[in-house]
Amino acid sequence: MNHFDIKTHIYFGEKSLDRLSDIPYKKALIISDPYVVKSGMVHLVTSRLQQANIEFEIFDDVIPDPPIEKISLGVAAVLSSKADVLIAIGGGSAIDSAKAIREVASKADSSYPRPALIAIPTTSGTGSEVTSFSVISDTENHAKIPLADDSLLPDEAILDAELVKSVPPKITADTGMDVFTHALESYVSTSNNEFSAALAEKAIEITGSFLLRSYLDNNDTHARQKMHVASCLAGLAFNTASLGINHSMAHQLGATFHIPHGRANAMLLPHIIEYNSDINKYSRLKTDYPKHVRKYATVARTLGLQNFNIVTTIRALSNWCQFMMKEMDMPLSISETGVCTESEYFAQIPTMAKAALADKCTATNPRVPTIQEIEMIYTQLW
Repeated sequence: MNHFDIKTHIYFGEKSLDRLSDIPYKKALIISDPYVVKSGMVHLVTSRLQQANIEFEIFDDVIPDPPIEKISLGVAAVLSSKADVLIAIGGGSAIDSAKAIREVASKADSSYPRPALIAIPTTSGTGSEVTSFSVISDTENHAKIPLADDSLLPDEAILDAELVKSVPPKITADTGMDVFTHALESYVSTSNNEFSAALAEKAIEITGSFLLRSYLDNNDTHARQKMHVASCLAGLAFNTASLGINHSMAHQLGATFHIPHGRANAMLLPHIIEYNSDINKYSRLKTDYPKHVRKYATVARTLGLQNFNIVTTIRALSNWCQFMMKEMDMPLSISETGVCTESEYFAQIPTMAKAALADKCTATNPRVPTIQEIEMIYTQLW
């Protein structure tokens, strides 16, 4: 028996931040990164809390790829404040940190009532505001630790385009391709269902129409709000259906070379589409294709990429990913990023491949990979 739940209450559209004036809590701990505070963006939250006479403190020691050490500091801040609601404002790192902090804090002190969690994303990409996942880093072992449990789900999510107007084009590109990867991987996942598919299809449709617009014009509020919603839809989709080796492999690129997650996903995506589809010179001779291959073709058609046959249609999808990356000035390979030398990269491939194979996302990939195949994809990515 399957089930589908949306446990997070979602507020979206114009002035959705006004929800903060109505929340039924007495004290809040705001969890964010230093930029959100220094830029003044945090005032969009604190001003509404002040209007509602809600006390608040701010913990802004969040950094990208949140390490265990920073989570510990956040737990100490929560236990000290005794807040009855945590408000995470920021990108995936801030929201993932808040999830892990709440989880650990509620277990560290049994006398402390578990606080509520409100997630307010400032980027349109991770979908973390509606997922039961949190990824933290073990810096000592250069590994990412994915946490997964329904208890991690935020109680509320607020999607307000006001918070993403100032996002730089480079981050818009990275996070936008992350949305597309979430939607596509959940759509072909072995755990997909009709509900996750509907959410993924809509996220793909929106991304195809609005990502470039959002990238090209910060002031295109309509496009920015659409991508904010697409990110949430894709998050809901993969929260139910999970993901695949695109994410498994991207996690290792982030942990080893600190490549931004969405960028790593985007670089891998054309290679993963072709690997999962098993496209080769004999493909046109096939009379039938696996379900996930036909679904890739459906995605291509959703993007307006209908071609002569299923093989050329899927190749068109792979080419579309690269086209989008070129239009948004994104690197297509590791060598283009400049993060490491060729010898440094290839020395890490065996370790990254082993970790990717063990990653939880690999279990729902539509094609079962071997460690040699993952190494091959990493090699092609250089």
